[in-house]
This record gives sequence, structure tokens and C-alpha cells, in this order.
Amino acid sequence: MKRIIFVRHGKSSWDSPVEDRQRPLSSRAYKDAEHVISAFKSHKDFPVEVFTSDAKRALTTAELFKKELNITDNHFHIKPELYTFNANDVLEFINKISDEFETIMLFGHNPAYTELVNTLGNIPIQNLPTTGLVSILFEIDSWKQVQSGQTNLYLFPKHLR
Repeated sequence: MKRIIFVRHGKSSWDSPVEDRQRPLSSRAYKDAEHVISAFKSHKDFPVEVFTSDAKRALTTAELFKKELNITDNHFHIKPELYTFNANDVLEFINKISDEFETIMLFGHNPAYTELVNTLGNIPIQNLPTTGLVSILFEIDSWKQVQSGQTNLYLFPKHLR
């Protein structure tokens, strides 16, 4: 059994003119993360390996989860290749993950994440919102076998405010 937890980065701020990769989170993103993390804590009774895009908004979102879920540095990985909007790139990344990990948590970007939760999960989601979390279970032994699974949890900030 394998589990992927997709988390889209928090709402970004457009207040300062910076390149896309450097856009920070808006103030709302911190409150949204608080709500999602709080709700997720009651479901998390398993270890996770975290992989995050290096974009500032994704990395900051991942760091908020890391702190509140007590994830240690050795289980937290910054991966520039996750700064992509292409679902196939993310799927290729997943296929290369070590099979020693049962649960992975990925922090990244749309439209890739919305496409993946719809392709891999069994509950249609029109749009994975900022700071939205979707967990999908797979009856597989290797990340190379990821195809279709069961969506077992989704947490969206607007449902938790």
C-alpha cells in the first residue's frame, strides 16, 4: 500500500513585482494552512516523506506543515524539479521515488496537481484550491506502478474556515 498526499501551495501575494518562482505567500495563506494542518493532524497517524517545489510559495507552505506536523529535516526534501505545472513531470518524479517510503507528501503547483488528483484518484475535483490537500491510496508495492487509486481524504480551506 502506498499513499500520496498532494498539497497545492498557499495563496500567493502579488504585492511586489518578483519573478514567479520568488512570489511569497499572502497573509490569507497562513490562516488557510493553519486550518488545513489542524484538520489533517487528526488523520495523520503514519510517517511521511515530504517533497516540495523550491518556489518560495510552495516551500513556505511545506515548511508550515513541517513545523506543525513535527517532520524532521531528514524527511523533508526540496526538489527544484517539482517547480512544474505539468502533471507528467510530477508523475515521472513520483515513479522515481524510493519504494522504502509508504507515504509521500508533495507540495507544488496547478494545473499539474488538479490534473493528477483527478487522473489518479476516484473523486472528481474541479480545482484543487490553494492550500488544498488530497490524499490518495494505492494498492501497489512500487511507485513505478502508480496509476489509479482511492481518494481517501480531501481538505479545502473554504470548508474549514
